[in-house]
Amino acid sequence: MTQFNEKLEFLSDEAGRNALLGMRRGIEREALRINACCQLAMDDHPKALGSALTHSRITTDYSEALLEFITPVAHDIDSLLTGLTETHAYSVRNLNGQKLWPVSMPCYVGKLEDIPIARYGSSNNGKLKTLYRKGLTYRYGALMQIISGVHFNFSVADELWPLLQAYSRKQGREPVGDFVSESYFGLIRNYRRLVWVLPYLFGASPALCSSFIKGQKTDLAFERTGKGTLYLPYATSLRMSDLGYTNREQESLNLSYNSLPDYLAGIQAAIHMPSAKFAEIGVKVDGEYRQLNSNILQIENEFYAPIRAKRVTRAGEKPSEALARAGVEYIEVRALDVNPFSPVGVEASQLRLLDLFLLYCLLEESPASDATEEAEIAANLRKVILEGRRPGLMLSRRGETLGLKDWLLEIFDRMTALADFLDDDTQAYHEALSVWRAAVENPAYTLSGRIHQAIVVEGKDHSDWVMTLANQYQEYFKAYPLSAEVEQGYKDEAKASLDKQQALEAADTQDFDSFLADYFKVPS
Repeated sequence: MTQFNEKLEFLSDEAGRNALLGMRRGIEREALRINACCQLAMDDHPKALGSALTHSRITTDYSEALLEFITPVAHDIDSLLTGLTETHAYSVRNLNGQKLWPVSMPCYVGKLEDIPIARYGSSNNGKLKTLYRKGLTYRYGALMQIISGVHFNFSVADELWPLLQAYSRKQGREPVGDFVSESYFGLIRNYRRLVWVLPYLFGASPALCSSFIKGQKTDLAFERTGKGTLYLPYATSLRMSDLGYTNREQESLNLSYNSLPDYLAGIQAAIHMPSAKFAEIGVKVDGEYRQLNSNILQIENEFYAPIRAKRVTRAGEKPSEALARAGVEYIEVRALDVNPFSPVGVEASQLRLLDLFLLYCLLEESPASDATEEAEIAANLRKVILEGRRPGLMLSRRGETLGLKDWLLEIFDRMTALADFLDDDTQAYHEALSVWRAAVENPAYTLSGRIHQAIVVEGKDHSDWVMTLANQYQEYFKAYPLSAEVEQGYKDEAKASLDKQQALEAADTQDFDSFLADYFKVPS
């Protein structure tokens, strides 16, 4: 019997099932604002949406045009998606006719220097956020930074940990906080081993507008439709390719996920590791900042990874400081493309599959990883990103060759055992498995396969196809039954966030140079 099956059997009573069902989730969805001609919006973040610096649910990422919608933590998937939909509906009604671009890869982009970097006001925190983004522009270019994605935040119930600790026979011998962090890092290692599953099923960027390339050198053998769309015949997620949200400068970091202390040590080393390439940019040139510093990471948020260990930070606390203080609280899944077939970029069946997938990663045995396995993980992911729908595609598992489909079917069998355990009369988890098992059997049913059908087989221009969806979703959100009470709540929070930003700016007396020096001061 595998460790996964043993743990399920150990948790098979009512207390165990309830503990497994107590999952908490949150979503962060990014979306570009576009004008009627499917071009990037160039105006400021709308005042009706509040302050991007202090609003809890509506903010911006890299650009003024790149909205980010954040849900509160929820126990129930349906209420989570309802809240996300309400945020979309309120926002769309306050965009002055602009629409949301419903795919990951950007719309038509003119001059790169015209892409508006997000602005957060005159407070030192606001200036730091804007300067960080300016540094990203100098380091990687603006195009990479306006790619959109969906992040899924996930944690299990507190009641689960004593049960798993009892199974592991560590109860009383190890502080529960250490056990939680150790367990989440086990989940992270297994997730990294299997991360290719997500672009295979949910990758939704097999094609892109040719304007995105803009003379970039690439060894990808793109094919072109008659209307100028570039695609790879079996690709799943160009967003996760070298063209997308990646950073080759970080490949030398070799961060360890074998324990929280190892991970934190690696992050600290990266934050303070000089980069000759980034030093050439300069930090403060002719009295004007270009980046926060010239290290491999300006700040730890710059570390691009398909999953992150997280803890809610206190005021003024950095993410790694929060982890060092109290351990891992939740994990953030960052390997999801925007789903163009959903108005909010993600659908319930995906979230239920993620529940099962992440629980499987948590409960399955997770040995430490080494450099050989890390190379195997990277090679598998690249294969699936670029040719995941290729018939008969083979991957590598612990040095042995295995068919992608065969491996996926094994994983689905494990997730089915979990669904048997978790489902009630609605059979929601089994229904989600049924939806996505069809994509295992036939790659045409993956998100990328459905997009390939529309763009390549049916010959629709990529921009026209996406713009049709953008128009449909704009009408959907305008007609969405947003109650007067909910709408007033958004208006109130928008005003409160603007007031909070003004208060922060008024209270800020320290000069920015001193603020930066204090921010990067190494704790004694």
